Amino acid sequence: MKTLIVLIGPTGVGKTELSLQLAEHYQTSIISADSRQLYADLKIGTAAPTPEQLQRVKHYFIGTLQLSDYYSAAQYETEALKLLERLFAKQDTVLLVGGSMMYVDAVCKGIDDIPTVDTDTRNLLLHKYETEGLEQLCSELKLLDPEYYRIVDLKNHKRIIHALEICYMTGKTYTSFRTQQKKERPFQIIKIGLMRDREELYECINHRVDLMIEEGLIEEAKQVYPYRALNSLNTVGYKELFKYFNGEWNLPFAIEKIKQNSRIYSRKQMTWFKRDKEIHWFHPDQKKEIMQYLIQ
Repeated sequence: MKTLIVLIGPTGVGKTELSLQLAEHYQTSIISADSRQLYADLKIGTAAPTPEQLQRVKHYFIGTLQLSDYYSAAQYETEALKLLERLFAKQDTVLLVGGSMMYVDAVCKGIDDIPTVDTDTRNLLLHKYETEGLEQLCSELKLLDPEYYRIVDLKNHKRIIHALEICYMTGKTYTSFRTQQKKERPFQIIKIGLMRDREELYECINHRVDLMIEEGLIEEAKQVYPYRALNSLNTVGYKELFKYFNGEWNLPFAIEKIKQNSRIYSRKQMTWFKRDKEIHWFHPDQKKEIMQYLIQ
């Protein structure tokens, strides 16, 4: 039986070292499910695997994109499944590791076959967002797709824009493309979730941000600052430092905001993960218990 072990958990919880140990134990490779580690220029701020870690274990979907490249969860689903087919031809176990909820679901459950948005439509909606604001786009969505309007997070501009892109491009509602039916996969999936209590997790997140600053996050952010309008850089760790570079915030305040926004993101991740009853939860220190669970 081919098995995909899925190791998930909020940002900063401690997935990296355990993932390396599991991959070494099973003599297998790691597929990253982190939507930001795909970008080659965002190594420090996304806590991408170090050269030493990449030498220990073969990783996929790390540093493969340029900042201006468009990439979606649908593309990831297609490419990850093709890769899994190749890997499973040679080995029985593969590891999927990450905290990008949509990417994990894309591989495990599949996502709806929503049309790829063309560049003109994408640019048009971005222009409307920048010139007319989110409230106007929400009003438009209420007219074009009232059903989706009722359930979407109206503060999440990316989801509002994407739904309108589909409405504009197809002349149909975004809802009509959302079947949300789980797709069958030709391998078994075991989901391991890592969690710490809130105070402990927040300490880990704060410590990790301090380490990123020491490792050169400010210099990395300076290098990508000219591209700050790109969607790939609407990312915790960079957008706060851009405000420091703009003179809006001082550096200590910007660093504190990185920590705060990372903590907020971890809560969003946990809200998403808690919906999934297939995840078996462990503390990162419970390596023995995790191994025992996996060999059952």
